[in-house]
Amino acid sequence: MRSSANSAWGNEYDLIVVGAGHAGCEAALAGARLGLSTIMFAISVDSIAMMPCNPNVGGTSKGHLVRELDALGGEMGKNIDKTFIQSRMLNTSKGPAVHSLRAQADKQKYSMEMRKTLENTPNLTIRQGEVAGVLAEGGNVYGVETASGAIYRGKAVVLATGTYLGARCIFGDVVNPTGPNGLQAATHLTDSLKCLGFAMQRFKTGTPPRVDARTVDFDELEEQRGDEPITPFSFSTDPNTVQKEQSLCWLAYTNEKTHEVIRRNIHRSPLFSGFIEGTGARYCPSIEDKVVKFPQKERHQIFVEPEGLYTNEMYLSGMSSSLPEDVQVEMLRTMKGFSHAHIVRNAYAIEYDCLDATQLLPTLETKSIGGLFCCGQFNGSSGYEEAAAQGLVAGINASRKIIGKEPMVLDRSQAYIGVLIDDLVTKDNREPYRMMTSRAEYRLLLRQDNADLRLTKIGHDMGLIDDARYRRLLEKESAIDAESKRMEETYVGETPQVQELLMSYGSSPLKTGASLAELIRRPELDYWKVGPLDTGREPMHVSPAHQVVVAAMDPVMRREIEEQVNIQIKYAGYIERQRQQVEHFQKLEKRVLPPELDYTQVRGLRLEAMQKLNQRKPTSVGQASRISGVSPADISVLLVYLEAATRRREIQK
Repeated sequence: MRSSANSAWGNEYDLIVVGAGHAGCEAALAGARLGLSTIMFAISVDSIAMMPCNPNVGGTSKGHLVRELDALGGEMGKNIDKTFIQSRMLNTSKGPAVHSLRAQADKQKYSMEMRKTLENTPNLTIRQGEVAGVLAEGGNVYGVETASGAIYRGKAVVLATGTYLGARCIFGDVVNPTGPNGLQAATHLTDSLKCLGFAMQRFKTGTPPRVDARTVDFDELEEQRGDEPITPFSFSTDPNTVQKEQSLCWLAYTNEKTHEVIRRNIHRSPLFSGFIEGTGARYCPSIEDKVVKFPQKERHQIFVEPEGLYTNEMYLSGMSSSLPEDVQVEMLRTMKGFSHAHIVRNAYAIEYDCLDATQLLPTLETKSIGGLFCCGQFNGSSGYEEAAAQGLVAGINASRKIIGKEPMVLDRSQAYIGVLIDDLVTKDNREPYRMMTSRAEYRLLLRQDNADLRLTKIGHDMGLIDDARYRRLLEKESAIDAESKRMEETYVGETPQVQELLMSYGSSPLKTGASLAELIRRPELDYWKVGPLDTGREPMHVSPAHQVVVAAMDPVMRREIEEQVNIQIKYAGYIERQRQQVEHFQKLEKRVLPPELDYTQVRGLRLEAMQKLNQRKPTSVGQASRISGVSPADISVLLVYLEAATRRREIQK
C-alpha cells in the first residue's frame, strides 16, 4: 500500500462498499436507496454482478434466500426475472417447505442489467480500483485507501471482496495469481486487515470446464425443460411478463471410463498433492473428489447448461476440477455426447483469503472496529444467493448505524437469512458455508412461498419497500385470513355430489357433515380439488362480515391467496407445533448477555465454555447455546447466573 500523499484524489461519502459482486451490489443499492451517498469499488467495472461459476440463481434452499431478499427490498430476484433463460421449481414431489425456485441466467445480460440498475440509482457512485487498506482510529472505521494511494473517507465501510483477496487460480501445475475468470486479484487488503487484528482463513472453490455447444452431441443427452407456467422470483414481478420460450438444458453422466482416467491421474491433481492450501466446500466437491470418496458409484450426474443466448459456451455443472488440461480433455471425451467436445475454458480451482466470521456481530459489523461491516464470500460462505443476502443485511445495518437507528437482525425463526448469518457468526466454519434446508430448524414456517408475508413489513420499516407494495401485502394478508375462516365455516353434507367427488380422488366417503377445511386436510385432497363443492368460490367470495372485498382481485393475488390458504389449512397442526418451538427458542434469544461479561467469573462453567464464550462474546443465551464447546449444562449455569444477577439488581434498587 502506498503512502497517503495523494489523499486529495479521494472524496467523502456516507457509505463505502468494497467489491461489486452480488454482495457488494445489494449493499450499495441498499445504502443509496436509503438516501446515503454511497461509493462502490470494483476491481473492474466489467465484473459487476459477474457469475464466474454457474450462471444460475436459486436452487434448493438458495431460492428461499432470493425470495426473502426480494421481500426485504433487494434486487437479485428482480434482476433474474429480467434475464433468465430457463426456470424450474425444484422438489415439487415433496412438501412445500422444500420447494425451491431455480433459474438459469443469461450470464452477460444478468451482469449488464444489474450494472444498469446501479448506474441509474441516485446517490450511488461506481469506482474502478483496488482497495488496499481499511482506515480506522479509536476503534472506529473512517475510510479506505486504494492501491494508488487515494483516500476515501466514509462513516461506514462494507467489505464484500468475494474470492479476490490473495487469489490464485490452479489447474494441474499451472498457477495464475488472478481472481475468477482471469481478473486482477486484490493483493494488499489482507495485510491491512491482519494489521488491524483480524484472523483470516484460506478457502477454495472451483469451476468445471466450459465446452462449445457445437461440439456436443445433444442426441445422446437427456433433455431438461423449464416449467410451464413460469413462476417469477420477485413478488413484485407480474407473472405474465416472464412467460416466454425457454432454453433447453441437458443431463449427462460420467462412467467407469471417466473414473478410470481420473484415478490414473489423481497424483497430478493439486487437490491431492497438497499444492492447494485452501479448504474446499464439502457439499460442492470436485469430480476427482467425488470419484475418490464414492468409489462404489458407477456414475455421477452432470448438468449441461447454456451460459447465455449470446454464446455457445455450455457449463458442465457437477464437473468442477483442478486436474491438468490434458486430463480434463481425456475424461470429458469418455462421456456420452462429448466424444468430440472442445473445451472453451479449462476448469480450475481458486484459492482466496476470507474472514473468520465469528469476529462479527449478528448485524455483520465487526466486534473490534465500529462501522466496519463484512458480507458475502469474504465471510466464508459460498454461492451468489448467500452473498447477496448478506450484502443486503450489511448495507441496511451500515446505513442504519450512520443515521443512528437500531440495526436489523433476523433470527433463525424469521428467515433463512437469519439462519445463514447466525451460523456464520456463531459456529466454527472451517470450509465454505453453503445454505441447505436441513440447516433451518423451522423450515415449515420459513417457506419460499410466504417470504413476503414474513418479511415485507420489515422491508417497509427499513425503508426499502414502498407504500404501494406494502398495501398490497396487507390486502393479501386480510384475504388469506378471511378465506381460511370461510373454509372452516363452510360445511357440506353427505350428498351424492360430495360422495362422488371424494370417491374420484380415492377419499373415504362422509358419514356426517364436514367443513371444507376438514376435507382439505385429507392427504389426497386440496383447496382446488374441493372447489366443485364450494358454491361461494366463483368469484372468490368473502362475506361482508369478514370485511374483505375480493371479487375484483387480480388473478395473481388470487392464486397467491389460494396457495397460502391451502398450505395453512393442510399443514395447520405441523405449523402450530413449530410455532410453539419458536416461542421456546425466542425465550432464550431474548435473554441478553452483556458484552462486558467475564465468563471466568461465572462459577460452574466448564473451562472450554469459559474460553469459547469469552472469545465469541455472544449477544444472547440462545446464541451461546449454538457455540461449539458450550454444552446444555453450561447454558443452565448461565441462566442461573443471569437470574441471580437480576435479583441482585432488584435488591440494590
